[in-house]
Amino acid sequence: MNKKRLYQILAFCCALLWVQPIHGQDIKKTSQKKSGFFSRIFNRVKSSVTVAPPDSTKALVATNGKSVVPFIEHQGKVIRLVTTQELGFEKSFSDTTSFINHYGSRILNALHTNTYDWVIRHNLFIKKGSHLNPYLLSDNERYLRSLEFIQDARVVVKPVEGTQDSVDIVVITKDLFSITGSLDFSGVDRQRITAGESNLAGAGQKVQITALHDVNRTPRFGYDFMYSKNSILHSFITATMGYSRINNDRTGMDNVSSFYLQLSRPLVSPYSHFAGGLDLRFNQSYNLYMKPDSLFYDYKNASIDVWTGYSVGLKSLLKNNNSRNRTFLAARYIKNRFVQKPFQVGESFNNLFNNTNAFLGEVTFFKQEFYKTNYIYGFGTTEDVPYGYNVALTAGWYKQLDLARPYFGVNANRYIATEKGKFVQIFIRSGAFLNKGIFQDASILAGGSLYSRLYIFKNFKMRQYLKYSYTRLYNRVIYDPLRIDNALGLKYFNADSLRGSQRMSMYAETFFFAKYKFLGFQLAPFVFADASLLTGHADHFSKSDIYTGIGAGIRARNVNLIFSTAELRLMYFPRKAQDMQAFQISFHGDIRFRYNTNYIRPPDIIQLNNEDANSFY
Repeated sequence: MNKKRLYQILAFCCALLWVQPIHGQDIKKTSQKKSGFFSRIFNRVKSSVTVAPPDSTKALVATNGKSVVPFIEHQGKVIRLVTTQELGFEKSFSDTTSFINHYGSRILNALHTNTYDWVIRHNLFIKKGSHLNPYLLSDNERYLRSLEFIQDARVVVKPVEGTQDSVDIVVITKDLFSITGSLDFSGVDRQRITAGESNLAGAGQKVQITALHDVNRTPRFGYDFMYSKNSILHSFITATMGYSRINNDRTGMDNVSSFYLQLSRPLVSPYSHFAGGLDLRFNQSYNLYMKPDSLFYDYKNASIDVWTGYSVGLKSLLKNNNSRNRTFLAARYIKNRFVQKPFQVGESFNNLFNNTNAFLGEVTFFKQEFYKTNYIYGFGTTEDVPYGYNVALTAGWYKQLDLARPYFGVNANRYIATEKGKFVQIFIRSGAFLNKGIFQDASILAGGSLYSRLYIFKNFKMRQYLKYSYTRLYNRVIYDPLRIDNALGLKYFNADSLRGSQRMSMYAETFFFAKYKFLGFQLAPFVFADASLLTGHADHFSKSDIYTGIGAGIRARNVNLIFSTAELRLMYFPRKAQDMQAFQISFHGDIRFRYNTNYIRPPDIIQLNNEDANSFY
């Protein structure tokens, strides 16, 4: 266990102790004269362990079923009125009539500014005077839950007394506590501090500042600033801009000055017409760590990445809710130009430092709806799991250095949600470049994943997760070789020297959600085992090497805070690579488990060494 991980774990433990007065229950006053030191310590520890409030796992049908079901009976009725309601931290969605009236909830409410009504309305698809579409309404509820500053959301339909064809809509939301921060101590020589506000003034805007101090760096101090605004003028476009003096370069060092501007509009619903995005960046590396010229990658590069898409035949589909099949056309242009490139690269192929130009077109056929559930990774909050299918056919032109080739690819996914609460994904992805009649960098990636149903016991809940994938790379020219140090291999295997052309991986995890909370944090211990088989470029499958790993860990999360899930993981690899320890400890304070809730993604070539966004995990 290195010093960096040790300091991270100590910082996290200190953070837990700091938030205890906010999230713990009020400690009953006792006479200090009669209670000794150890008695006070015991009472403090005892009071920090609480029982999690009742959740909606069994109580509410609305959170365990197809998201459209509660709205079907109101289909076609006129929406007379749309109102919003914001829950404070003293209330929960499982029982809005009860109050969590302890010191912590009062502090959170005092420090937090609730999201304004107009911000919620800028994220609504529905409007008064229109006819209720149950699928559009369920899509809107899901989309609200996907916003970074919203913990949970419900849409309630209320019939209007004295009428048979009119309803009122109540949009209920509950914010996350939006003040963020993180500490990364790597000994006395290096510290990194991040602070931010993810819903500044309740206006759906985010500000984040990061400061770095490193005695081995010149100058020793560096900074990073980022600002973003959600759904500008009700357009569903999120704008983000930032400037950094501590951005990571393409080899992992934080010695790059970077400026970027991003605009993003997802396909928020199958009934939306447009989606697209823009990413502009300029980067320049500086030798801030005084490396020898032979080791320092000196470069300047500018890039533009723009894409847009349109739903085909949407007008006729709006009149027929029985058909949920959709077709979406998209196009993307990518240009990455190195004004100055590292001399170490020269004119050789290098995916990190080569000039790139690409134009890709894509047609996507999809039918994707969502199942509302909880306790996948959300600690009881509502989670939206997709079911249906998504098939994307990609074709285009791709140029790297002087090698220009047409590209063809397919990305097919099938999502299944069973009545018993099991969630399955099956996928196949394949692509190839064509050069003088020969297929080059051809690949196939196939596999699947399974979440078991939720098993409910007296003091804990449990799920199981399984994942399998098979990858094959043929006639490699510029593609990176297959590796196992990623989510498609052994995710925490810290060695990139193992490379090949064929890979087979399996992962199994059993995780538990404890009934009790500690210092306001809910806990989820887990155990896991994984294995990955890698075949060298010129080797036969029978000569493949197999690597395995086993371990256990625990995740912690306070659902009222915007801070991501913290995870402590202990691992053992019976077979290790050079310069790697068999026993490892990993601590991450910024784990975000998200599903693919986007119907459409920008056109892209198949990625083989990192997990695609069309995945549960």
